[in-house]
Amino acid sequence: MEDWRAAIDPKRLSGWMESQGLGSGEIENAVLLGGGTQNILLKFDRNGRTFVLRRPPPHPRKNSNDTMRREMRMLEALSDTTVPHPRLILGCPEEDVLGVAFYLMEPVEGFAPITGLPALHAGSPDIRRRMGLALVEGVTALGAVDYRAVGLEGFGNPDNYLCRQVSRWKAQMESYHDFPGWPGPQSIPGVEKVASWLDRHRPDTFDPGIIHGDYHFGNVMYRHDGAELAAIVDWELTTIGDPLLDLGWLLATWPVDGVSTVEPLTVSPWDGFPTSGELIEHYRARTTRNVDAIDWYAVLACYKLGIILEGTHARACAGKATKASGDLLHASTINLFERALNWIR
Repeated sequence: MEDWRAAIDPKRLSGWMESQGLGSGEIENAVLLGGGTQNILLKFDRNGRTFVLRRPPPHPRKNSNDTMRREMRMLEALSDTTVPHPRLILGCPEEDVLGVAFYLMEPVEGFAPITGLPALHAGSPDIRRRMGLALVEGVTALGAVDYRAVGLEGFGNPDNYLCRQVSRWKAQMESYHDFPGWPGPQSIPGVEKVASWLDRHRPDTFDPGIIHGDYHFGNVMYRHDGAELAAIVDWELTTIGDPLLDLGWLLATWPVDGVSTVEPLTVSPWDGFPTSGELIEHYRARTTRNVDAIDWYAVLACYKLGIILEGTHARACAGKATKASGDLLHASTINLFERALNWIR
């Protein structure tokens, strides 16, 4: 997008902010921020304060506005917790100001590790080890939040959450047949075998809690002055479910010999980062949850994320996404299912 004004009317935004008690003045020093999603992030100054606005893409998906409303509700709920997250300033759940729901948050002082490590972090294996452990601590802090106590009763449906997962994502994959040219699930190794294994080995019970839903290196930011998390970002898939799935997601995407199953999530240099086994033990020491079946959650994460990424391949086959992105994410889907098959074996 060449000009942010095509998606964000500065006069309407300024007028709304003034009506909400956020001062007066014009939007200044506006710059679009990069991110892992198609959502728009605009950083700007106004009346001596810096804001970051988040809104859906220029052509919103069917659920884009509902997703935005869920994100702002989650960030508000986390405001008094120890979970590192972008601080919500104010949300606009209505669509009459900018044509979509949006919210304002404080800027995060930090860096995204997948875009390259600063000299401090790149130069110290000890710092990189601590980065990996801090990543685990972020998700244990999230899983420890009492979702009812922070006002998230009804935010998600935890009943039969684990039972619904395989059928839910199998139906998602079947919907890709609507895209002409998609070769079908036969292009994904072991897709039926993985689904069958998940159904047979599903844990009997779980303790419901908040899950981020897409927890990996691409959705966190680190502090510039050390190895601690600055914020967990991109809350599009957050819900109430089984928090162990966030750890499983981290394991599914965790690089081996420096290479992730999902190529854009690779971090370099890699030496110093903990092993996946060390991540599990670090989590185990900081939770009351039983992690003995964590392989099941890791396999489910491979299954779910692989199917999500395959959607871009299906759209690319129909000319609705670039061939390069479709090929890249299809390769990631294959990597994820091969990792799942290795766990099953």
